[in-house]
Amino acid sequence: MESEAANPTSRALLALELIQNTPGITADRLAEKLGVSDRAPRRYVGILREAGIPIDASRGRYGGYRVGRGVRLPPLLFTAGEALGIVMAVLDGHHDAGDPTDPVGSALGKLMRAMPGPVAAQAEAVRRITAAAPDRAAVRPDAATTGTLVQACEEQRVVRITYRSGAGTQWSTDADPWAVVVRHGRWYLLCHAHASDAVRAYRVDRVRAVEVLERSFVPPADLDPVRLLEENLASGWEYEVEVVIDAAFADVVGRLPPTLGRLEPGDEGTTRLVGSTSNPVWYAEQLAVLPVPFHVVRGAEVARAARQIGLRLLAAAAAP
Repeated sequence: MESEAANPTSRALLALELIQNTPGITADRLAEKLGVSDRAPRRYVGILREAGIPIDASRGRYGGYRVGRGVRLPPLLFTAGEALGIVMAVLDGHHDAGDPTDPVGSALGKLMRAMPGPVAAQAEAVRRITAAAPDRAAVRPDAATTGTLVQACEEQRVVRITYRSGAGTQWSTDADPWAVVVRHGRWYLLCHAHASDAVRAYRVDRVRAVEVLERSFVPPADLDPVRLLEENLASGWEYEVEVVIDAAFADVVGRLPPTLGRLEPGDEGTTRLVGSTSNPVWYAEQLAVLPVPFHVVRGAEVARAARQIGLRLLAAAAAP
């Protein structure tokens, strides 16, 4: 067993790291991990409390130590691997993280400065040298709007949102916010819209204003946010669409993104696609990847866009 008096402050910080990583860890387990006597962990917890770090202790069979909630933030202790993982995750999801004037970049800089030099060195090198290619499909919503919607979901409070679609149409509706879901770099509000009395999936970056109302709601007991989002991404937009695809249902499933709408078997080996969109050109472009014939039987806007795309392709293939 190593000397307990060698550096009590250092051992107290090691104890803090163990408590942070293993909430509920017992004094016996702490002593075993630190290689000290059974009484020493209590002394280290006392040092941490004197430094203003809230350490809660509970008795009983399942009792132990955990970092409590307090006014002061306890020191954040990272391994080199954890620090590098944080920086890589931030760079992957937010490509302005190297800009100190960007809110995320500023926050990451504070985090890096709080780390010990040897731990931060490799992560700082990755942050400084890495050049991340932006994901053009990813759209980052306003942080305040996102926070308000997340809190409303948590508190189960009805919201009134003002929304602007991709086509430029703007409207307001009251809604029960069930969940905020991140899908392929985009943030969606999954909700029950009162005006249409239906499930809707709204992009958070297109929410122009949000007001939390006094009314409350009860979300569905069997709510599966991801599955429900996939099912409703193509519901409730300005332009209704129906397409008949000249291929069997089994041959079409998986070839089109679920954002286009609902696929169902049709007559004589065909497949029916029913959905809606606020962007007819984008919708027609997605249909164009199908390697089989299809017919837009409802949705003049999408049919017109498909015709324009076809003419452009014919012109591109024409002899000079």
